[in-house]
Amino acid sequence: MSITKNAMITIAGRPNVGKSTLLNALIGEKIAIVTPKPQTTRHRIFGVVNRADAQLVFTDTPGFHKPRTKLGERMVSVVRESIADVDCVVLVVEPVATIGTQEQLLIERIAESRVPAILAINKIDTAARNAVLPVIAAYSAAHEFAAIVPISAKSGDGLPELLAELEKFAGAGPQLFPDGEVTDQPERAVVGEIVREKLLISLDREVPHGTAVEITKFSERGDEDAPIIDIDATIYCEKQSHKGIIIGKNGEMLKKIGSAARVDMERFMGAKVFLQLWVKVRENWRDSDGAIRNFGLGE
Repeated sequence: MSITKNAMITIAGRPNVGKSTLLNALIGEKIAIVTPKPQTTRHRIFGVVNRADAQLVFTDTPGFHKPRTKLGERMVSVVRESIADVDCVVLVVEPVATIGTQEQLLIERIAESRVPAILAINKIDTAARNAVLPVIAAYSAAHEFAAIVPISAKSGDGLPELLAELEKFAGAGPQLFPDGEVTDQPERAVVGEIVREKLLISLDREVPHGTAVEITKFSERGDEDAPIIDIDATIYCEKQSHKGIIIGKNGEMLKKIGSAARVDMERFMGAKVFLQLWVKVRENWRDSDGAIRNFGLGE
């Protein structure tokens, strides 16, 4: 059956609530990086799901938080902009019956935009069996959601029901992305994010949050049956001391980061990857409009 309908859907929520895990689970492929640390996602990422005659285009947004840098301000702005002019918003929350400040602000933004919203209560696999009902009651009192769906983005529970609810918001329109295309992110952007994910996972405290990754080489060689991709990536950090931590004793930490990143890159691209990492210092780049733009975070 051909695609005759489409829907633009924003996934919103506080940091570390599982938005990127949900996006990856819905499209069936890892396109958004996932770590246990807040503010992992820095920009909008489109993911595409085809459903019989409807194409659902999801936008994963940065976690809604109180910004401390110009980069943080830009991330919050992305969330605000992404809630407007879409067909539906999926507000992702944890199974906690108390509505936090961030959730309340997002609900207010949804109400102001007059956009339909579905509440996805995530991480139900970690909650007690009777914990969901008070959550439903609390959020139902705060806003009139089009539907409330308990889910586990990690295990997949509730995702078919969530997709069925979201498909109701698809209106007549063309197929926006061709068959087989699951994201708007170019391969260079995805591999850069993979490196940043490994930095977030491998490093402690503030160090990984002050990093940015620039892909300076992305070239393919070999034949079609056995392609080899050469990638050079420069990791920028804000302090000389952070550079030493990222490289590690005898370069061991950088090797660990590179090895883990290469495995995910090869899985994503289906090709052999040769990866070289470099580390440079760019002080206070998160408060520099020019640096934010140069790293592709200003749009």
